[in-house]
Amino acid sequence: MALWTCVRFISVFVVFSAVTFGDVFVSTETLISCLTRSGVTNVTLRSSSSSSPNYDSLLKFSLQNLRYAESNVLKPYALIIPHSKEHVVKSVQCCIQHRWEMHVRSGGHSYEGLSSTSRNPNFVIIDLMELDGVLVDMRSKTAWVESGATVGQLYSAIADKTARYGFPAGICPTIGVGGHLSGGGLSLLSRKYGLSADNVVNALLVDANGNLVDREGMGPDVFWALRGGGGGSWGVVISWKIKLVKLPPKTTVFNVPYTGRDRINNLLNRWQAVAPSVDENLYIRAFLFGGNPEVKLAFSGMFLGSLPKLLQLVNKTFPEMGLVAANCNETDWIGSMIYTAVSNGYSPELRNRFLSTKSYFKIKSDFVTNPISASGFQGVWKIMEEQSNSIMILAPLGGIMNRIPSTQLPFPHRVGYLYVIQYVLTWNERTKDAQSLSWMQKLYKYTTPYVSKSPRAAYVNYLDLDLGTTPAINGTSTLEQPNSWGYNYFAENFERLVQVKNQFDPNNIFRNAQSIPLSITSTTDSLS
Repeated sequence: MALWTCVRFISVFVVFSAVTFGDVFVSTETLISCLTRSGVTNVTLRSSSSSSPNYDSLLKFSLQNLRYAESNVLKPYALIIPHSKEHVVKSVQCCIQHRWEMHVRSGGHSYEGLSSTSRNPNFVIIDLMELDGVLVDMRSKTAWVESGATVGQLYSAIADKTARYGFPAGICPTIGVGGHLSGGGLSLLSRKYGLSADNVVNALLVDANGNLVDREGMGPDVFWALRGGGGGSWGVVISWKIKLVKLPPKTTVFNVPYTGRDRINNLLNRWQAVAPSVDENLYIRAFLFGGNPEVKLAFSGMFLGSLPKLLQLVNKTFPEMGLVAANCNETDWIGSMIYTAVSNGYSPELRNRFLSTKSYFKIKSDFVTNPISASGFQGVWKIMEEQSNSIMILAPLGGIMNRIPSTQLPFPHRVGYLYVIQYVLTWNERTKDAQSLSWMQKLYKYTTPYVSKSPRAAYVNYLDLDLGTTPAINGTSTLEQPNSWGYNYFAENFERLVQVKNQFDPNNIFRNAQSIPLSITSTTDSLS
């Protein structure tokens, strides 16, 4: 609690400046004056010559990808850290009035840094880290969770109240709830209970007019768009009302490693047949680790039930997996989330929102509709052997995801999709950027014949600017640019999202490099 307790007492670092960009004149002085009159004083400014002693640490605290912490990346003129919903409303109103672009940050896990950076020099960050409350109501089996809370804080708050209920969200405890729910939210419970966003029943939103509205006030179209239509397009969601899901008294988690290329090929072939179709209480992810002398495989997952029932089910449906009790840990739901977090390098204290180990990284995604052949994977191995810090994560779909219509939320990848792939490459030096990004493009190009097509699907929570960007405004670029990346993320739901954007935010107040545009332009090539 040390950092976000201290920031309540940060004074405004006042070195006023003015910027002319295109035909727009903006002044930090008028912005700060507006915020101060409104009672918003928890603001840190960056001056043209020097910064507040707090500025750098606050900016980087929730910025997870070091590629966007470099000196050549545009930084915000102001970091606004509200500690009440009234301060969020006033902050948005001041930014609208004085023409400052807003980027909202909850956990800072945007893979392309969109919550922390911009193409427009005239931008500020509204960081919701202090709005991290969780109010659990066991009578209605719901909870209100503020956008600045992490999923680890959410899990812990639920566990403080009950051992029999939980919520389907990500495995990384430092992910911000606001961004996670905005992109849909895949999890270890998705095959049983759907996306995180499938379990959202209300929200409090500051809209493009600076008004605070709930589900009824925003209307059904906006409420639909909020839950999976991507962050940064609709306003500032202050809090979400979520529906808790019932869980058995025992949950079993497991991890099984393998080596040997022939064995891995055989196991992946079986996994593709089993993981998306097996009992929806069982979730098995496949991890492929690159490097010489050979690629390694691990199956990791969760079973909603006891260890004996897990072994019985796996021995019947996937005996090739070779699962034994020594690979497993029988616990309860919160214990399983702690086990999974620790297995992935995070602190066992789920409330800890600071990620101490950060790196440069690039991540891309794919959805698979037909099993990848053994020869296809052979080519993957050859490329992954070139990078010891490369990982492919194959996460199964199926279960209830096959029974939810593709139009229920903006996330369309339901019926007919077997699994989602996350390609991950990390490195520790900026000098390796070009080489690393080139390698990722090589792998992504190679897998083109083996994944979904027309369009090639991608997951919006795994943001990827390689797919395209929206046209910039305020002088950077006003030319029509293809934005068919929207079809990659949302398929035909993209067209409805554009319609909602035009109705709800016709002046494009809330925008970033991949926010929902006001019109659609595309090319045939970009849809393949």
